[in-house]
Formats: sequence, structure tokens, C-alpha cells
Amino acid sequence: MGIVPSLRSVLSIPPLTPEPRIPGHTGKGETVASNTGVPMLRPGTQAAAEAGPAAEPAAAGDTSSWLVDPETLLLVEDDPGDALLVEELIADSGVTASLTWVRSLAEARDRLRAGPVPGCVLLDLNLPDALGMEAVRQVIAAAPAAPVVVLTGLAEEGSGLSAVAAGAQDYLIKGQSAPDVFRRAIRYAAQRKHVELAAAALQISALRAEENARLERGLLPSPLLHTKDLEVVARYRPGRSQSLLGGDFYDVVETGDGTVHAVIGDVSGHGAAEAAIGVCLRVAWRSLVLAGLAPQPTIELLEQVLVAERDGDHVFTTLTHLVFPPDRRRVTVLRAGHPGLLVRTGAQIDLVVCEGGPALGLFPGLSWETEELDLPAGASLVLFTDGLFEGRTGPGSERLGEDGLLDIARRLAGLPSAGFVDTLIDQAEQTARDYGGLDDDVAVIHLRWEPQA
Repeated sequence: MGIVPSLRSVLSIPPLTPEPRIPGHTGKGETVASNTGVPMLRPGTQAAAEAGPAAEPAAAGDTSSWLVDPETLLLVEDDPGDALLVEELIADSGVTASLTWVRSLAEARDRLRAGPVPGCVLLDLNLPDALGMEAVRQVIAAAPAAPVVVLTGLAEEGSGLSAVAAGAQDYLIKGQSAPDVFRRAIRYAAQRKHVELAAAALQISALRAEENARLERGLLPSPLLHTKDLEVVARYRPGRSQSLLGGDFYDVVETGDGTVHAVIGDVSGHGAAEAAIGVCLRVAWRSLVLAGLAPQPTIELLEQVLVAERDGDHVFTTLTHLVFPPDRRRVTVLRAGHPGLLVRTGAQIDLVVCEGGPALGLFPGLSWETEELDLPAGASLVLFTDGLFEGRTGPGSERLGEDGLLDIARRLAGLPSAGFVDTLIDQAEQTARDYGGLDDDVAVIHLRWEPQA
């Protein structure tokens, strides 16, 4: 198994056995294999999900993929004689990996950064351009996912242990390692690296879960109500492709005079940054309402908060603010670029789009109009974000839209509040399932007043 065909001729050493062609080897010391050479994480695990598209998972339940030899090896060694020893050790061990030989750390870094990631790096600790732990650190920095086995002399065994402490997976003593020890070392190095990556992925997942929980507490609060005649049903469903909550938020608050305020909003974009802005706006909204501000100055101050907190002029927020006076006979609506709302009265459901103004942050400084609606006894109001109706329902740009959502809602008119909300979301998702599903966050609030005696 030759590293470079000219290696033996350079050293004037005849081949011990006929050399078969190494798969993926060009015959010029270069590897052309397109895969990483590292056994992949098993599918269906969190670690495999975090590994991303570069990992081609083995068949489900196939644990043998964890036990195979690496497919590619990168030898970083400046001494041709030691390189030859490694070549023959590979042949004697039965490892069928393609081997690439480079003579310096600089050349190794170039190959590692260009990819693909080798199944294992065999690293000499005495290179012309790096010595000892510095070589280990630079290789790990260039290819964090690559297992590293260092090569040391018999008198440098302590350096091997130090290299493992610095991040290498194992070490071998030149000229003292039997073929079976060599094979076990590179195999175990690959598995140790897998365990390390899996543990890191699980830690990241746990941190994301904690962050998600904190954001959820900020975005999805418990209503602050004293009255018992208002039923609130709220649902939040993160977008299909999002691992964290996005920027949708809602809140319901009752002030000391019996007035009930409700808000639903949607920060443009997806992810943790938008969620953080959503939390900021939701908390600010509750504070301003409890301080007794009317809807118009409340929204003006919220826009100032948004402009101060956002990371660019492209970020805006749609919002609907409702105010129910103590008599519950009407509702004041302030709409800032947000979709309309559904009004449920008995078996009748209508879509109402009130006058309002632009989304917060689009044209800072503009004002918003309010509109007052009569509230029939026993009526319900349903607020929602645009993720509920913007899923694609056909080829091209065909979408459900607010009219399509209204058609679904009317078919569900006989359901109780919780069943209505859950089924509305499920059926909207069903209409988009064949075309990518609901890929935006969805928030829905259903508010129903108990009829007063």
C-alpha cells in the first residue's frame, strides 16, 4: 500500500509485497475520496441531527457502522523513513484506508481546511514548522471533527500523554506498535471523537432547550386576569424548520378598573434574536398597560422600543391591540399591519379587518387609527398570526390566505373554544403538508366572554 509511488525508490527499498491500488488514491500522494472517511452517527439520535447534512447515516439499527475502520488517513510526517514504517504498518494491520502523506503542518492545514475531513490524522510531534502541543492544537483548530493520533518516539511517551490531554484521541510509539495495536488505536480514536462530538451536540441541545424555555416564558405568559367570565385559549406552534420559538407573542391583562387588554404580535424573521425582541415588546406592552396608558401612546412607545432594540431597519412588528371595557358590550381594536380577526357569534363566523396603520418600525413616527366594534353577548374573538394562513397549498405561490382560513373556521363553528383552535391549526397545517407545511411560527388566541345574567 503506497503513500507515494516514489517513496520506496527514494529510499532505495524494494517493495515487500505487490502493492494493490488503494481506493481513492491517485498514485501521487493525493486522496480523491469525496467522503469524510469517519463512521457516521446513527440516525434518529439528537447527535446525528446536530451533525448536519455532511453526515450520511447508516441504516437504522446498524451498530456495525461504529466498528469499522476509518476510510481515509492523513499522515503528517517529515521523515520519509518513518512515513515508510507507517505505510507498512497499515499494510500489516489489514486496514484498507486510503493514505495521504504530507511533510509539514502548513501542508496539513491546507488539506484539512480544503476538506474532506479524514477518518484519522496521524501526527508527528516533531515537524519542521511546529513542535509538540502546538502541532496538536493547530491540527484540531483546522479540523475539529477529525480524530488525531500522535506519533512519538520511545523516549517521548510523556509527550504522547500530554497530546491526549491537549485534545488528541490517542498516541502511538514509532517502531514499537504492533499492527493490531495500530488498528485498534485508529479505530478507538474515531469512536472517541464520535463520543466527544455527540456529547458536545447533546450539550448544545440542552442549552438550546433551556434558552427555548426562557424565551417561552417570556413570549407565552399566563394571562393576568381578575375576572372569571373571560375564557382564554392560547396556542403557539413554532415553525416546522425552527428549533427555537420565533418572534410571535401574545398577552392578556386586566387593569384595576376591570378593563381587559389583549395583544398579539409578530416580529419579522425567525430565530432567537426575533424571539428576544418579541419578549422585550411583550413585557413592555404589559408594563405600559398596567401603568394605565391608552392604546395609541402604548403602541407609539412600543415602536420606540423596537427601533432601539432591533439590529437593522429591516426588522418590523405587526400587532393587534384589543381593549374590552368593563361592560363587555364593545371592543376597541388597534391594528398595526396585522391580519384581521375572527368574530364568532353562535354558529356564525366572520373575518373582520379593522382600520389601523402600518407595522411597527416600517415608518417610525406615524400614528394608528382605532376602531370600535360591537360585541354581541356570548361572542368570541380569535386573533392569529400570519403563519396560520401563509403556508403553500399548491405549486408556485398558491397559499391558503385569510379567505381560505375563514372557510375552514366556518366548518368548525360548532366546536368548543379549545377544540376550535386546535382543529383550526391542524387543518391549516394539513392544507400545506404536501408543499412544505407551516414553516412560520403560529400563535392563536381565542377570547370568549361568558354571557352575563
